[in-house]
Amino acid sequence: MRRMFLITLGLMSAMCGASERSSPLSQMNVEGPSGRLFVDDGGAGRQLPVVFIHSLAGNSTQWAPQLRYFRRTRRAVALDLRGHGRSEPPKDAKFGPDAYAADVRQVLDALGIQRAVLVGHSLGGGVAVAFAGLWPERAAGLMLVDPIDDPSKRQADANMEAFLRQLEGSEYESAITAYWTEILKFANDSVREKVLADLRTTPQATVVGSMRAMGGFNAEAALARYGGPIVTITTPMNEFPSSLHNVVNGIKQEKMTGVSHWLHLDRPDEFNVALDRFLSIVRN
Repeated sequence: MRRMFLITLGLMSAMCGASERSSPLSQMNVEGPSGRLFVDDGGAGRQLPVVFIHSLAGNSTQWAPQLRYFRRTRRAVALDLRGHGRSEPPKDAKFGPDAYAADVRQVLDALGIQRAVLVGHSLGGGVAVAFAGLWPERAAGLMLVDPIDDPSKRQADANMEAFLRQLEGSEYESAITAYWTEILKFANDSVREKVLADLRTTPQATVVGSMRAMGGFNAEAALARYGGPIVTITTPMNEFPSSLHNVVNGIKQEKMTGVSHWLHLDRPDEFNVALDRFLSIVRN
């Protein structure tokens, strides 16, 4: 059961040269496929833009250290996925990786970005994979940060349904807080407080709906339609037969230890160096 939920946890040139223009910090709402989406855009340069995709029960503010760092040299965008942060709950009640990927597509279209490097944490890693499978020509590179596994490769778990039913009922708050606290081991106090506060403000329907919808996702099939560079940076918690680096040939794996599931917040400088290293091999 725990495997599923660790692993449920989860910009190249713009069209018409938009990434080359001066781009002051801008927070805006974009009309998404199923409701309004909040977007944090900023930075400029001739290099590929980077799009940051948060985890389940996260939001764009969980990328604050990365946005500050990478906006010095390139355009960097973060969004709140449907039902998270300042974005609206989806009118169609869809929470699967493909639905979230459609949010990302809509944001890129609205910002005039044709291709981007996608950086996805946990669930956001699954969203990046889904995007690359649906629109491979628009994904210049994928960095998957302690991402979800390939749900289609999980072994049956008799406790999984019981846990989901618990989350759907009156025990939701205590059960989900206990689980988040477990995977926040090694986080400092400020990161732990930030992540738990974001969890509390995320609707129960978003969390449970996402967990249920994720079960039908085939990450291996999605990545088979994508031929670009991929790296995954993982914690020791992310080591199962269904982990992406164990399922999909050609994924380079890097590791960080002594960190929580939110490794990019625990040691942002180290993470930013790893992302810089990946960006240096991605071709415009």
